[in-house]
Amino acid sequence: MTAWSLSQLLAGLHERIEQELALARKSFGHSGTKGDASQDVWLQLLSHYLPERYRAASAHIVDSKGAFSDQIDVVVYDRQYSPIIFKMGEQIILPAESVYAVFEAKQAINLELLRYATEKVASARKLYRTSLPIPSAGGMLPAREPSRIIGGLLCFESDWSPPLGDPLLNALRQNHEGSLDLGCVAAHGIFACDQKGCYSITPQGKPATAFLFELIARLQAIATVGMIDVRAYAAWLK
Repeated sequence: MTAWSLSQLLAGLHERIEQELALARKSFGHSGTKGDASQDVWLQLLSHYLPERYRAASAHIVDSKGAFSDQIDVVVYDRQYSPIIFKMGEQIILPAESVYAVFEAKQAINLELLRYATEKVASARKLYRTSLPIPSAGGMLPAREPSRIIGGLLCFESDWSPPLGDPLLNALRQNHEGSLDLGCVAAHGIFACDQKGCYSITPQGKPATAFLFELIARLQAIATVGMIDVRAYAAWLK
């Protein structure tokens, strides 16, 4: 009987993701089609492996004041406590309060696309989020301050040389409102920002798996989203 190997299981997960991203890059000639295929790979990874309380989708985000984000490739959101504002076919509108993380999914990382990703992240972070006191068995708990929305970039390859070096670090340090917290370059490694704002780059043999586990750890630290004021959205019915 062949013994189970956790190392091989985790390696196999990354290898599948890397192969699918490489296939999308090689097989499709149109840049938009390549991008859609890459986005789907990341969405499937998160949909299959994140705990059930989370969902991942391409979506717009709206707040109770009627402001919208840009279209975001990958939104990780709460499905246990928050409603979906609108869904028709592939079009999904999510309330800002439900959002844990937003990512852009691209074929390769470079300065232009990194700046583009920070603009997308900023469009989500600037939205207003309600938070109500929480009923509990011990009485009303105070409303939670909304947690910082995790922002990042997911891709297969890097246009820089070296792929994950000083040019990437310098670019990551240039932005504030849309600064990226976590990213994966599946062919090379991951980058992450700590609570002090310091970036680190980790060359990994299995970046996709490392990214997934780091994202889950950061979601655990957030715990859960605040209690949404549904009536603030219902006010738009008048």
